[in-house]
Amino acid sequence: QVRQFFCESWRKYRERQILEGAEATAADLITEHPEYHALLEDPDGVHKDFSPEDGQVNPFLHLSLHLAIEEQLSINQPPGLREAFERCQARHGDRHAALHDVLEALGETIWRAQRDKAPLDALAYVEAVRRKAAG
Repeated sequence: QVRQFFCESWRKYRERQILEGAEATAADLITEHPEYHALLEDPDGVHKDFSPEDGQVNPFLHLSLHLAIEEQLSINQPPGLREAFERCQARHGDRHAALHDVLEALGETIWRAQRDKAPLDALAYVEAVRRKAAG
């Protein structure tokens, strides 16, 4: 369903249809990732497998994390995330590069939570973003 959501959001954007809710954010994210456009336009793209063992990044997972981060930033949850992100953005001078810092920190935090069979450590997540902002 998530894969279909991104494909449908991209189709609607390309056809200049009205985007509702998260579709607009998804379309904005997709425009920042031209390397995913062909996949999202391919009707069979939603069925493609992406193997980390082969060094492949799952574009749907990547975009989903971006979408989650946009929501987190909009409500500043966890607390301090927006400020840490803004520091990353100032360091890079580029919003998308800063988002990738946050995405990397979120991915590491999720990995640790899964490895340790523990809840996501929101404080560690924000601190990881702060470290990236510091360079």
